[in-house]
Amino acid sequence: MPRSTEIRTQSLTQAELNSPRLKSPQLKSHVRRVVLKAGGTLFLSVFAPLAANAAQILAVRVWPSEDYTRVTLENDSELKTTHFLVKDPNRLVIDIEGLELNATLRQLVAKIQGDDPYIKQVRVGQNRPNVVRLVFDLKEEINPQVFTLPPVGGYQHRLIFDLYPVNPPDPIAALINEWDKNHPGDAQSKARQGPPDGKHDAWPKEDAPDVTRMLTIVLDPGHGGEDPGAIGHGGNQEKDVVLSIAKRLKGKIEEQANMRVLLTRDADFFVPLPVRVQKARKVQADLFVSIHADGFIEPSARGSSVFALSERGASSTAARWLANKENAADLIGGVNIKSHDMQLAGVLLDLSTTAQINDSMRLAKAVLHEIGGINRLHSGIVEQAGFAVLKAPDIPSILVETAFISNPDEEAKLTDDAYQDQMASAVLNGIKKYFSQHPPLAKSKLT
Repeated sequence: MPRSTEIRTQSLTQAELNSPRLKSPQLKSHVRRVVLKAGGTLFLSVFAPLAANAAQILAVRVWPSEDYTRVTLENDSELKTTHFLVKDPNRLVIDIEGLELNATLRQLVAKIQGDDPYIKQVRVGQNRPNVVRLVFDLKEEINPQVFTLPPVGGYQHRLIFDLYPVNPPDPIAALINEWDKNHPGDAQSKARQGPPDGKHDAWPKEDAPDVTRMLTIVLDPGHGGEDPGAIGHGGNQEKDVVLSIAKRLKGKIEEQANMRVLLTRDADFFVPLPVRVQKARKVQADLFVSIHADGFIEPSARGSSVFALSERGASSTAARWLANKENAADLIGGVNIKSHDMQLAGVLLDLSTTAQINDSMRLAKAVLHEIGGINRLHSGIVEQAGFAVLKAPDIPSILVETAFISNPDEEAKLTDDAYQDQMASAVLNGIKKYFSQHPPLAKSKLT
């Protein structure tokens, strides 16, 4: 949706100024006035002196999604904050110490989109000397997470505001609603009746759908949000390419009579690795397919590959290197360490099982065979390593490297509509072949 172009003049209300939680000795001793600033809604004390050692905001970014909205302030030093919630109407108030307003921070107002699920607008101002106040006017109740991240990769210090809804969307309900939207009428019942002419042997054996129950596939476009993944020489980012391929694959899966599909992310936002696993387990997925576009330090590296989990170490040096790189995504994307620890404890408690790895290997071999028909294979065998995103103990899980985005020729392929469509079809054919050779249990998992 287009970014909202409406700019409104706002300041703290009298009720906010009179609130005991918003008062301070400085507020009592200084006279304030509101000055309208170009480009946004701002309030600024004309008497606040500029601090010589104030931190500088280098960039502001906003990542809205149905899961949560993230606001990132990138700065040249670590910042200290206090925050609290105010009701009637719902607001999140954040005070940032050691900071003076600058032009970059003022850009935050215009970066809030009209279709943001959780933020209506934001007001930015100098609350008192060396303290900047942000007031987020909210569309509904949220559970905020406010934390800092040390410099990593190409980022300097980051101050993160994650706004999670108090009542998050139900993934199972969303999955069922999506199915109903794409299959009006009793499509599953029609599928059980077989081909339109009634001749059940009209299905090619390898393509015959298992209609004993619905199959749930979770697709995981890698990276996203603060984490761009690998970047090609032409500037194309892995996170964008794999999301496009995943959406194409999702559309093809939805055309199948007995399959439904969930994306771990359907837009440009960051999802921590254990949360990706959690999402698959919440919908009792039959398969988990993580989609990536490899990057390497040498542009000559090329080819597609498929990976499964290993409990005994990596199958090759290249697989180990890739797993370490992919597992570092949480550092780049920005994870709240406290909540991350809890997620790991809950999701990876029993890690993987031998049965899961065996099934993953079978799935990986089927997919590898299919994608070998449209692109050169980087490795002719399924590689294994300790990928954190594949550690669902009860779900066959694979990671598909669609091509090397760091290779100029393959970067061109990855941004080509025809190649993306071929890759999506190849992965689907591998999934169908896996199910034809290893039919799932007839017991229904979801209603």
